[in-house]
Amino acid sequence: MNINSRLKDKYENEIIPTLVGEFDIKNRMEVPKIVKIVVNSGTGDALKNKELLEKIKTDMALITGQAPSVRAARVSVASFGIRAGMPVGVKVTLRGARMYSFFDKLVSVILPRLRDFRGVPRKSFDKHGNYTLGVVEHSVFPEIDISKTSARGMEITVVTNTDDSKKAARLLELLGMPFEKS
Repeated sequence: MNINSRLKDKYENEIIPTLVGEFDIKNRMEVPKIVKIVVNSGTGDALKNKELLEKIKTDMALITGQAPSVRAARVSVASFGIRAGMPVGVKVTLRGARMYSFFDKLVSVILPRLRDFRGVPRKSFDKHGNYTLGVVEHSVFPEIDISKTSARGMEITVVTNTDDSKKAARLLELLGMPFEKS
């Protein structure tokens, strides 16, 4: 059994019955689930350097297992020297097997590798039940060779199908997200 199906099987066989019991859900379609995971990274100083943009794209593809799309600036910002249409970031949207694989890697390998890690904050849910987590250095991912890259931050957003942040938090907790102890 591979990693992808391990987490999905756990969700279907253990987590769904637990959530149905805890929240008294009548319809199976109302059960909270992860819809997608969006991984973003700003390019910063890569505006002037095309090689650096390619390196960022390569690193993001290694981390997620999927080629990123380059995000262009929508408006010009003179104080930052940005014109509309210039590349300002890269983004990957993960769904299905890649999403489960990335989430499993995130909670079981990446987060425990962070220095002085005491859990992720519970307050990072938005009003739609989505959870956003910032990673200061992408070098904590095992696919990245630290000697060949510079430190880059990234933002990981776990999008759920529920608008209730309590249900979304319980879902992520059951899936293995290490939240801070209150």
